[in-house]
Amino acid sequence: MYEPIRTPSVHRMGDRADYPHRTRGEELDIQLAGHLGALLALTDELGLTEAAEQIAAQIARLRGTPPVRHAGLTAADTPTLHHRAREVAGRALVVAAARADTAAAILAAERMDAHSAALAPAGAH
Repeated sequence: MYEPIRTPSVHRMGDRADYPHRTRGEELDIQLAGHLGALLALTDELGLTEAAEQIAAQIARLRGTPPVRHAGLTAADTPTLHHRAREVAGRALVVAAARADTAAAILAAERMDAHSAALAPAGAH
């Protein structure tokens, strides 16, 4: 016959209160702040001060503290930076829409438009 189990199962879930839990909204805020942080780094590298300040304000609103900013330059050319920034702004827009965060969605859409315009050939509008 089998001997009875004398220790608790290692597969048993502990009390749910033992684990940190975040709401979907909190998770989306974290994700949105991360995308905006990446966009801020690219915007700073491009030297777009006014846009960077707007992005930093949104990050501060989401996180409750102002973002840490540094001058970590990637040595990428300007078109590459604009392309990356447009992609990151698009990701931020998707998350902002999922979160129903109108201010962040508008900012992300504006940044997408600005970077798209910067990538457009001269005279093509």
